[in-house]
Amino acid sequence: MSLIPAFFNAPLLRGDGSESRNLLIYIHVPFCRRKCNYCAFHSQPFDQVQFAWYLKTLLAEIELWGKRLNNPRIGTVYFGGGTPSLIPPFQLQLIMDALRKNFSFTKGMEITLEANPDSANDTTYFQHLSGMGINRLSIGFQSLDDRNLETLGRPHSARQAAETFYMARKAGFGNISIDLIWGLPRQKPKDWNNELKAAVKLKPEHISCYGLSIEPDSVFGKRYDDGLDLELPSDDDQARMFIYGAEYLEAHGYIQYEISNFARMGFISRHNQGYWDRMDYLGLGPSAVSTIGTRRFTNPSYLDEYDAAVRGNFVGEDFEELTDEIRAQELVMLTLRTSKGLKLSDYKDLTGRDLIKEKNAVIKALHKNGLIRMSGGFLRLTKNGMLVSNSILQPLAFD
Repeated sequence: MSLIPAFFNAPLLRGDGSESRNLLIYIHVPFCRRKCNYCAFHSQPFDQVQFAWYLKTLLAEIELWGKRLNNPRIGTVYFGGGTPSLIPPFQLQLIMDALRKNFSFTKGMEITLEANPDSANDTTYFQHLSGMGINRLSIGFQSLDDRNLETLGRPHSARQAAETFYMARKAGFGNISIDLIWGLPRQKPKDWNNELKAAVKLKPEHISCYGLSIEPDSVFGKRYDDGLDLELPSDDDQARMFIYGAEYLEAHGYIQYEISNFARMGFISRHNQGYWDRMDYLGLGPSAVSTIGTRRFTNPSYLDEYDAAVRGNFVGEDFEELTDEIRAQELVMLTLRTSKGLKLSDYKDLTGRDLIKEKNAVIKALHKNGLIRMSGGFLRLTKNGMLVSNSILQPLAFD
């Protein structure tokens, strides 16, 4: 019999060390109709037999963690992938029932499901989702230009994306997020502006705008490694897309509360905000990552290994202990992604050190170049700073 670490019987902790009864739940659905050209997430083609195996193991894992954590209170649930909207409603209902049985739901909690236009294209489907308690949708448009969709390898058209959005509205969803990607091959700033105009016309509550990242294990990454020219926009054009795009969205009522995320008042993603606030989160499903208190662990990626870990009762036992130094680095890296920024006293409370004195030369240089600003005890990135955040966060967080 596997020994369960005593840690898992302790009260849940917030990232700042204070007790909290709420936990974020992420459920990874590792199935897609086909792999998109930019994607490097763990996924596999949808197959009924493989999915039945996955579902059985997932339900067992939900029960296992409910017992380990003594039916903890949860504040959000997020179905990500992969393509969660490939799951038929009756099987999604089984997952929701298992969550309710093994965890304590908080009143008005946010439950998000990622949906793709090629699989979520029926008003009745969305009505089923709403009926089982799912109250937020994240629809993977990625683009509202058919040429770009073809380049990305997406299995739907811009028209299908808009139709999916209207179906969700008709079914009663009042909290819908759409995903878009900028910096695509051959894309010009005016093309991106046109996509944003089309997106705003739909009036979603939330818009996520991600800069294209060439991941090593993606189709794009392999093409890049083979020396093929992806015809990516110039650095100047990408800067225009990011800065002018953010200004356009904010002028139309979408507040940029994180580098890639914009929301109308009252519609930020509570689940994702929990990550940036370093809340405890439990990842369920293959390759899902969890951080509870000072321990982080990752589920096996492949179904057979994941199933063995759940059946053997040893998921979560191979963990990384997060030292104060790692937690301080993550505090800087995560909070500076948000418009709120880093509360300097939080850094001092965690480390006993003054970040301004510790990184004085770096901070002076960044401030001189208009990349950061300080006010009210917070350190924040400017719009230009957000554009080059990867190169800024590294020297601020690490020696």
